[in-house]
Amino acid sequence: MTAGPLTAGVDLGGTKIQTVVVRGDEVVGSDRVPTPGTNADDVIAAIAGTIEAALDGSRPSDLGGIGIGSPGAIDVSRGVVSRSPNVSGFQREVPLGPKVSEALGGVAVRLENDVRVAMLGEHERGAGRPFRNVLGVFVGTGVGGGLVLDGKLRDGRGAAGEIGHTSVTPKGRLCSCGRRGHLEAYAGRGRMEARARKLVHEGRRTDLFDIMKAEGKPRLSSGVIAKALRKHDHVAESLVDDAVWALGIALSSAQNLLDLEAIIVGGGLGDRLGQPFVDRIVEAMAPRLFVPERPPAVLTTELGDLSGAVGAAVLAGRSITAPRAPARAPEPARGPSPAG
Repeated sequence: MTAGPLTAGVDLGGTKIQTVVVRGDEVVGSDRVPTPGTNADDVIAAIAGTIEAALDGSRPSDLGGIGIGSPGAIDVSRGVVSRSPNVSGFQREVPLGPKVSEALGGVAVRLENDVRVAMLGEHERGAGRPFRNVLGVFVGTGVGGGLVLDGKLRDGRGAAGEIGHTSVTPKGRLCSCGRRGHLEAYAGRGRMEARARKLVHEGRRTDLFDIMKAEGKPRLSSGVIAKALRKHDHVAESLVDDAVWALGIALSSAQNLLDLEAIIVGGGLGDRLGQPFVDRIVEAMAPRLFVPERPPAVLTTELGDLSGAVGAAVLAGRSITAPRAPARAPEPARGPSPAG
């Protein structure tokens, strides 16, 4: 077994909580549960429960640290998350870091944006390892991005990589942020569900909601969409067609601006639909590239749905090994990324 302290990483999403316990480079335990759709206290209790389950006999006091990747606006210095539209009770300020620490006996907790920690996981432990300039696009409940430039994860002023809120068409569909025409309005699973319900209301026939009901899912999950696609459901096909179109516009624009070596496509929908989905995005990007003879490598994730949890554990490990920094002013709240 790889030497080193145990760290835990938690990927908090709109539909699931995925947790791993890591020692060095090795995942030694994991747990996954649905995200409670009730309130913030239940979400916090579920997070603590997954950490205890992933420890598999070890104690919370054995942990050197816990990292949590959360959607929403993140205040790193206080461990507070807010403005997360896809996690129940997280629209207002939630002291997530302190509450999880308290539930587990005072273990240090570091909180960060969910998509940035997923990109950290892929860059250090997954598909992004060969590259110094790479964009990660995570297509889940929302659409978020993580950007690595010259080998370093780019934060900007707190909202770098928010590709889900780039515009793909003026006055287009309503995004979860309340604006129109954003990538997330077409490729985020939450907005895809809203579109499907609108189409059903207008008289379109689909098996999506029958599959959802049969599987006991509270939301139109990526797995439900994938099953409907296998049945050649026309509404599911049209939703994915629109997502591919929007991703082709957004990713080609990012490539034209940044001249990246690679783009990694992950998240619940990206991982579930896999290489065929990525191949279609590549095809949609191609006619829009300024330098078509030198396209980026467009890849699936290597860590799959563990990208965020592994990245959060890497983040926790960095907190253990980093020297103590001098006191400084609190960091500003980081921009929302509802991709989980």
